[in-house]
Amino acid sequence: MATLASGRIANAPRAPIDRLRARLREGRNALREAFLARPDTPKLLRGHARLVDETVREVWRAAGMPSGTTLVAVGGYGRGQLFPHSDVDVLILLPEAGADGATASIERFVATLWDVGLEASHAVRTMAECASEMAADATIRTSLLEHRYLAGGRRLYRAFADGFAAAMDPGAFYEAKALEQQQRHLKFHDAAYNLEPNVKESPGGLRDLQTVVWIARAAGLGGTWRDLARAGLMTPGEARSVSRQERFISALRVRLHYLAGRREDRLVFDLQTALARQLDLADSPSRRAGEKLMQRYYRAAKTVRQVNTILLQNLHARLFPIPRQPIPIQGPFCAIDELLHVESEDLFDREPSAMLEAFLLMERHPELKGMSARTLRALWRSRRRIDAAYRRDPRNRATFLALFREPRGITHELRRMNLYGILGACLPAFGRIVGQMQHDLFHVYTVDEHILMVIRNLRRFAEAQHAHEYPLCSRLIADIAHKEVLYLAGLFHDIAKGRGGDHSTLGARDARRFCLAHGMPRAQAETVAWLVLHHLTMSSTAQKQDISDPEVVAAFARTVGTDERLALLYILTVADIRGTSPKVWNAWKAQLLEDLFHATRRVLAGGDAAHTLVDSLALRQDEARRLLRLHAVPEGAERALWRHLDTPYFQRHTADEIAWHARNLCWRVERTAPVVKARPARAGEGLQVLVYLPDRKALFARICGYFGRAGMSIVDAKVHTTRHGYALDTFDLQNPDEPADAVRATIARIEHDLAELVVSDAPLEPFAAGRVPRQQRHFPLTPEVQLFPDDKGTHYILEVVAGDRPGLLARIAGVLANADVNVASAKINTLGERAEDVFLIDGNRLHDEQALLRLETALYEQLRV
Repeated sequence: MATLASGRIANAPRAPIDRLRARLREGRNALREAFLARPDTPKLLRGHARLVDETVREVWRAAGMPSGTTLVAVGGYGRGQLFPHSDVDVLILLPEAGADGATASIERFVATLWDVGLEASHAVRTMAECASEMAADATIRTSLLEHRYLAGGRRLYRAFADGFAAAMDPGAFYEAKALEQQQRHLKFHDAAYNLEPNVKESPGGLRDLQTVVWIARAAGLGGTWRDLARAGLMTPGEARSVSRQERFISALRVRLHYLAGRREDRLVFDLQTALARQLDLADSPSRRAGEKLMQRYYRAAKTVRQVNTILLQNLHARLFPIPRQPIPIQGPFCAIDELLHVESEDLFDREPSAMLEAFLLMERHPELKGMSARTLRALWRSRRRIDAAYRRDPRNRATFLALFREPRGITHELRRMNLYGILGACLPAFGRIVGQMQHDLFHVYTVDEHILMVIRNLRRFAEAQHAHEYPLCSRLIADIAHKEVLYLAGLFHDIAKGRGGDHSTLGARDARRFCLAHGMPRAQAETVAWLVLHHLTMSSTAQKQDISDPEVVAAFARTVGTDERLALLYILTVADIRGTSPKVWNAWKAQLLEDLFHATRRVLAGGDAAHTLVDSLALRQDEARRLLRLHAVPEGAERALWRHLDTPYFQRHTADEIAWHARNLCWRVERTAPVVKARPARAGEGLQVLVYLPDRKALFARICGYFGRAGMSIVDAKVHTTRHGYALDTFDLQNPDEPADAVRATIARIEHDLAELVVSDAPLEPFAAGRVPRQQRHFPLTPEVQLFPDDKGTHYILEVVAGDRPGLLARIAGVLANADVNVASAKINTLGERAEDVFLIDGNRLHDEQALLRLETALYEQLRV
C-alpha cells in the first residue's frame, strides 16, 4: 500500500476551497438542525454520506487525476452511512504501480479534502497490492468489504469488485472476525457495563452488530437485518428488535459527536447529563436523568450481545456445515458440538420449567461449552412466560435454588441468565437493578454487574486452583458445608439499591423472604439475611475504627456472635470489596480485615475481652522481644523506650512494629534531633515510615503535607505521644505509580527530606486543592463532617466523607492544626475517588461549642474546594 502524506499544497486554488468548505459547513449544519428537530438516524447518516460524496467528487475532478485511476469509498463511508465526525475512508485504485502523473494529483486531491474540512483516511493501491494486503490482513478485508464507486474509471472498479468477491473466503473471514471480537471484548474486560462505555467498540456496541453483518455479507447472505431474516439466520421479530437497538445506539453516537464537536464514541460523564436532557429524561427523587439514560443503554447493549451470540452461532453452522450426532443429555436436551441443544424451539413454551433446568444442566455437564443458537433463541422468546405463577411453582423454586448448590458453573450460568433476561424474570428485584449505575465514586460497575462480580469472587475462593490468591478465604470456605448461603448473600447484598432507604435492611428482608419461600431451613435463611444486613459492618469496623482497641473488637464480636458467622462475613466482605473496582482493594485493606478476623476469633474463643486484652498485650510484647533478639538487640535494651510508653501504644501497634520502633529508638530515647526511618510495608505494598522527635505544634499537618506533595497516599496513621513528650508517629503509605526498583531511593529521600521538614519553623504552607477528577465534577459527592465524643469521653471522633483528590488529608490536617487540635490517630480509607477518613482528636478548644462550630465550618470550606 502506498499512503501519501496530506498537507497544504502550495498551488491549490483558494477560491474553490473556500466555496467547498462553506457549502460543506452549511450542509452539515442543515443536517444537524433537521436531526435535532426530528431525529432520524438512518436518514442523517445517508444524508451526510451524500453530502460528502458531492464534495469528494468535485475535489477529485479539480485535482486533475490521470485517466484510469478510480476513487472508491470504503468502510462505513462505503456503506453509505457516515457519522458526523467520522473519518472519510477512500481507496485510490491505480491501474499500475507508479502511474505517470498520479503522485502529484493524489497529493493535491488529499490535501484539498483536508482543506475543505474532511478528515480523510486514504490508501493508494494497485489491484495486485489490494489482493496481497487483503490476504494478509483481515482488517483490510473488512474495510474493502463495503465498497462503493465514487469517481474515475468504472472498468477498474468492476475489476476490483469482481476480484474482491472471488478472493473472499467466508470461512476464514468468519474465524478472523470472531477472534477479533473476542480480543476486543477482552480489551474492555468482557463487560458492557463500564460506567463510560464506548458505544462503538464496547461489548454490546455497534461493532458487535457490524461484525455479524460483515460476515453475512462476506458469505453472500445479505447486508441488512431483513436480509438475514430472509436467509433464516434470525426471525423477523429478532430483526425488528435488533434494528430498534441499533437505531437507539446509533442515535446516541450521533448526539455524542454533536455534543463533543468531534469524534467521541464514549458515553463520558461530561456528556451523559446533556444527552439525557436531549432525550427528555428528567431527574427523579431516587435517580438522576443520566442514570436513566445509561440504564436504557445497558439494556440495549444486552440485547445486542444476545443477538450477536445467536447470529454468530448460526453463521458458524451455515459456513461449517459438518453434521454432528446429537448426544442425549436429559429429556428434551442433547449436546451437539459441545453445545446444549433443544430439539424444538417451542420446548420452553410447552414446558416453561425446562428454562431453569437448562441452566442447571449446564452446571452439571462440564463437557458443555455453551448453548446452541436454537436454545438461546428459545430462551429469549419464552422468557416472558416467567411470571408470578412460574415463580411460585415448587418445581421452579427447587431448580432455582439448586443452581446455587452445584460445585461448578454457578458464575457462568448466572451471567448467562442475566444476559438473556432469565435471572431478572425469576427474581424481579434483580431485574430492577439491571443496568443501574452507582455514582458513589468507587463502584465502577452497574449494580447487577457488581453483584455477579462478588459471586464470581466467592466461587473463586472455593476453587482449589485459585487457593494461592486468598489463602485464608480459601481455607475458611472449604469448611463451609452449605456454600449456597454465601452465594445467596452475594446475590442479595446490594439488590435493594436505588429504592430509597437502607439497602442493607431492605435487602435482608428480601433475602429472608426468598430463602424461606424456596424451602431453605430457617437457620440458613436467617444467616443469609444476617449477612446481607451486616455486609458492610466488617469493612466499616476495620477501616474506620481502632481495631487494636479491645472494646472495638469485643463489640464487633458481639455483633457476629459465632465463629461460623465471622468466617462467612469475612469471606463476603473480601469478595464485596474486590468486586467494586480494581483500585479499591489493596494489601493494606487485606491486612486490616485479616487482623480484625483473628482478633475477633480470639475473643469468641476466650469469651472475656478484658482477659483477652491482657493476654494479647503480654504475647505481643513477648513476640516483640523475640524479634529484637533476632536482630541482635541486647536483652532488656527495649526497656529504655518502653518505660515511656503506655498501654494504648501497645494496643495500637503490632509486635513487628513495636520491635521495629525499639530497634531504632532504644539508643535514641532522649535524642532531640528527629529520627525518621522507612521500610517496605508489612502488607507487601507501599512503605511504613516512623517519625520520632520532641512533640511540636502542627507536626501531623507538616508530615501530611510532605507526603501529599510527594504524591504518596497515607492509608493509615498511628499518632502517639510518649510520657516524656515525644511524638512517635507511624504512617503507612502507598505510591501506586512508583516502580518497585525505586523503593530504596524513595526510602533514602524520605529519611533525609522529612527529617529536615519536621524541625522547620516556617509557617504551614497551604496545600493547593488539586485537580478534581471528571466523575466528581459531574457527579459531586456532598461532603459530610461528623464530630462527637468517643465512648470513653477522653477524645473526640471526627468522621469525614468527601471526594478524594491530591492533598485532601493535608488540608484537613492543616485545619486541625490551625484550631490547636491534636490528632491521636487517623484511619484513612480511600474507596476509588471517595475518601472516608476517621480521626481521633483532642484539644482544649473541643469543649467550646463555638469552637466546634468554627472547626466544622472550616473543614466544610476545605472539603468543598
